[in-house]
Amino acid sequence: GVNVQQKGNGNVFYPCVPVPTEPEAGGSRLSGLWKQNQLIHSLSNGLRRHCDYVKISVPPEERGADSLPSEWWKTGVAFLYALFILVFTTVVITVVHERVPDKSVSPPLPDKFFDYLDRVPWAFTVTEVNGLVLVGLWLVQWIFLKHKAIIARRCFFLIGTLYMYRCVTMYITTLPVPGKHMVCAPKLFPGLMSCWLCVSSGLSLTGSHLMCGDFLYSGHTVMLTLSYLFIKEYSARWMWWYHWFCWLLSASGVLCILIAHEHYSIDVVVGYFATTRTFWWYHTMANTHALRDAPNNYLSRAWWSPVFKFLERNVHTTVPVEFSWPVAPPSSCRQRYRMVEGGRDE
Repeated sequence: GVNVQQKGNGNVFYPCVPVPTEPEAGGSRLSGLWKQNQLIHSLSNGLRRHCDYVKISVPPEERGADSLPSEWWKTGVAFLYALFILVFTTVVITVVHERVPDKSVSPPLPDKFFDYLDRVPWAFTVTEVNGLVLVGLWLVQWIFLKHKAIIARRCFFLIGTLYMYRCVTMYITTLPVPGKHMVCAPKLFPGLMSCWLCVSSGLSLTGSHLMCGDFLYSGHTVMLTLSYLFIKEYSARWMWWYHWFCWLLSASGVLCILIAHEHYSIDVVVGYFATTRTFWWYHTMANTHALRDAPNNYLSRAWWSPVFKFLERNVHTTVPVEFSWPVAPPSSCRQRYRMVEGGRDE
């Protein structure tokens, strides 16, 4: 038999077949076998030339190497990080709310967008409905993704990081309200207002959009943009119609923020650039493995680079867009399915 060798990297090698000698005597059967062996040897030498072995690559699945481990505990850490930042955001909003100047003292700042478009009162409702639809679509899509643990911790980390940036910007610079139509809640009971913001998610649909000062930058822009980016990144390319629908929801929602005069234009612009750049930087690092330890990789100088290495240390390949049932079917159903498939094959 042929001596098969397997190296440590999972590649299988077959040594060259020695040249068979022609039988001195024998029947036609032995002569046929000799000619067959000689033909195999000639073809092998033609392919291998002067090589001693033929290299056969074995896929990682056959080697048992798990290049995409779930590591749900890391996802839990990322979730706690995002949850802490979101709760901390409500505290910062209540603090900033106490510092917002009265409209009679500090009128709204001039804004070019407001100069050309009058306020449409119902536009902000469109923004929040679009945002809820996008978040719902992304949640349903995520449930059916195969590698949901890896994708979820990326989502939680980006949400937490973007809202942490927002805490910094709205705390260091408190802008006056963008329109005289805005009615701010009384500057009393900051602890109670923080709890109400946590429960109601800060939406005007729940009647909680009464806190002022959280303008730079727009949190609604962050969620509209980030939801669309994740939907597009982790869905198949042939679903272009789905991508366009989600893009229209996101773009119209962002535009309605300005039409409703709920944010200054700079709030929306900064929110868009902060969201897209952070998302693209993170996924560039995640999908380009040569960059992770490259000495000339300036992206690794970001403050969140150690956190990135912690979350992505065992992810050795680009996460493919694969879908699976969130709950495995019962064994009886699987057995029945195999019986049906076996009957069809017969």
